[in-house]
Amino acid sequence: MGPKSNIVQSIASKVGRNLHRQDDHPLQIIKTWINQYFLDKYKAKDGSCMFTTFDDLSPIVTKAMCFDDLLTPEDHPSRSRQDTYYVDDDRLLRSHMTAHQTTLMREGHRQSVLFLPPALEADASPRAFLCTGDVYRRDAIDSCHYPCFHQMDGVRIFSWEELGVDCHEKAEEIVLSDLKNALAGMIEVVFGKVEMKWTESYFPFTHPSLELEIFFNGKWLEERRSRETRPTADRWSRWAFGLGLERLAMILFQIPDIRLFWSTDKRFTSQFQGVLSSGRKNVVFAPFSKYPICYKDVSLWHPPVMHDNDVMEIIREVVGDSAEDVEVIDAFVHPKTGRSSKCYRISYRSMERTLTNVSA
Repeated sequence: MGPKSNIVQSIASKVGRNLHRQDDHPLQIIKTWINQYFLDKYKAKDGSCMFTTFDDLSPIVTKAMCFDDLLTPEDHPSRSRQDTYYVDDDRLLRSHMTAHQTTLMREGHRQSVLFLPPALEADASPRAFLCTGDVYRRDAIDSCHYPCFHQMDGVRIFSWEELGVDCHEKAEEIVLSDLKNALAGMIEVVFGKVEMKWTESYFPFTHPSLELEIFFNGKWLEERRSRETRPTADRWSRWAFGLGLERLAMILFQIPDIRLFWSTDKRFTSQFQGVLSSGRKNVVFAPFSKYPICYKDVSLWHPPVMHDNDVMEIIREVVGDSAEDVEVIDAFVHPKTGRSSKCYRISYRSMERTLTNVSA
């Protein structure tokens, strides 16, 4: 990476791993189930699949693709180097799969867009798409967060002629019903018959915005964010959803730690072999790491420009995935100099061996 890049080696090594495309990987299993559901459920009048699927798009995108095309404000925190991994001033590792939507449209996949330029509205097909891939964000260290994870976006657009309506209000009612029906069916494919509920939410440039929760294993769990996108021109309406594959897999297979998805240990990978071919959906991960936790407290002076994400990245770069959790347990500001310090508790636990105080 060049001098303007903030991508460290531990992140660069993840690019190209493509866990969502590896046979018998939990993420590939979830992706395949969802893709197949939409391909089977939605057919065009000629019998062809209405949804187009993408899972091999390069994770390196431009700022325009990731932010400008999606109307992200210039001062939004997601644009900062504290949150996003930049290759150079103009290119970055995508922080969400939505970064590809306008590009796919410009390349001719007009059925697979979230925002349509007016020049292309007239001849866009009322179809849809699913887009899956690895995304990158600087983040905390704990069992549910990792700087590289995997998302799927889904979009479907409708012409008012297709819906048989002549105004946005009527179209909104039909499109919202279709969205709820689509996601309810998807949930049933992954989790079986479970109780569900919708709650209102807010996302920029979309209305209405919803979150779907499911009752699974005795708990209400937020599963995915969905929305009808705001109309960009007359006579077109569309819905979109986004979900994290790791979250779905952790819930369904009861995988307790997000680091496990990157494991090549056969004690992990062998547990999911044959799941797709057999149709089994009752696989529960059997933990193989019984190793105890070991923690260290580290205090350091914080320069004014240092962000907690900077500290997390230093820790990951030094100890790798041995760090299970990092939390701030104390903070101090010098009464005279104004300098600040923080004490971080780093909890270590290996998936493969016992860590002692010396090795940690």
